[in-house]
Amino acid sequence: MRIGLYPGTFDPITLGHIDIITRAAGLVDKLVIGVAINRDKGPLFTLEERVAMIEAECETLSDLTGTEIVVHPFENLLIHCAKDVGASMIIRGLRAVADFEYEYQMVGMNRQLNTEIETVFLMAEAQHQAIASKLVKEIARLDGDVSKFVTPRVNAELLARFGK
Repeated sequence: MRIGLYPGTFDPITLGHIDIITRAAGLVDKLVIGVAINRDKGPLFTLEERVAMIEAECETLSDLTGTEIVVHPFENLLIHCAKDVGASMIIRGLRAVADFEYEYQMVGMNRQLNTEIETVFLMAEAQHQAIASKLVKEIARLDGDVSKFVTPRVNAELLARFGK
């Protein structure tokens, strides 16, 4: 069974993330969405809220793609998380050259830690390349319309969080 791990903070999950999840599901038999517990980033949504949003958004994707999709919070090294869930590949989404530079370093370090786990890069579709969770949160906080960047469910969560 090919198991892939798609990690991130998903604070919140965006249409860009969903694009990568959908396409990654076509590459594996089981896709694990690794939700990073990154206390340094100071997420807007709690871990439980992020997990619930991802599970809700991926519920129909699993049926559509025929791939089992599970959500797995983690706080350890990414390469250790991959081993814990039995993943043979880590899936990373790329938006721009800046993403690649960072990811290139990460792949090198991960390969030093475990040569058996490959990293696969998927380019975000053109309409999703500018979407970043950080920008989505800022736009929503400043009363901007983020409905082009997130699902209606996530949009409602953002509006509620910012009291709109």
